[in-house]
Amino acid sequence: MSGPAPTRPGARGDGAAAPPWRERWWPAVTTWLSWTPAVAGGAFIALPVFGPRGALVGALVGAALAVGVLLSLAGTVEVSGGELRVGRARLPLRVVSGVDVVPAERRRAVLGPELDARAHLAIRSWVPTAVRVHLDDPDDPAPYWVVSTRRPRELADAIGAGR
Repeated sequence: MSGPAPTRPGARGDGAAAPPWRERWWPAVTTWLSWTPAVAGGAFIALPVFGPRGALVGALVGAALAVGVLLSLAGTVEVSGGELRVGRARLPLRVVSGVDVVPAERRRAVLGPELDARAHLAIRSWVPTAVRVHLDDPDDPAPYWVVSTRRPRELADAIGAGR
């Protein structure tokens, strides 16, 4: 369940900047379904105290809580204006030395045994693929960023086009 398709960067020989690329990390349907007990819990907590109408209000409060938490988990990955933006984190593209596509079958190794403890992680469990963005910045202790994306090749191309 992802948002609209991101804008693809175009190859431009006229020196103009590549168009922005954007992706939204919406939680998976199963993640939304896992919050249904919050709705039932709100109803069951309010039922003995306030009766059936209170149970309805409790269920609505539980639903509002679930939606609020899940929307807070939905982050954005964006490449525009010479920056890679992941949530509130910003990375100037001028310090990027390379980008690796991390397919789903390699994700566990990249985030496990191969992980450098200094790396910046911007990952979501429900997004199976990622990119590893290598940095060449003496002022930044992080050697690379690992960023979840459902379209790793397109994100890697957008970062390359923006550099």
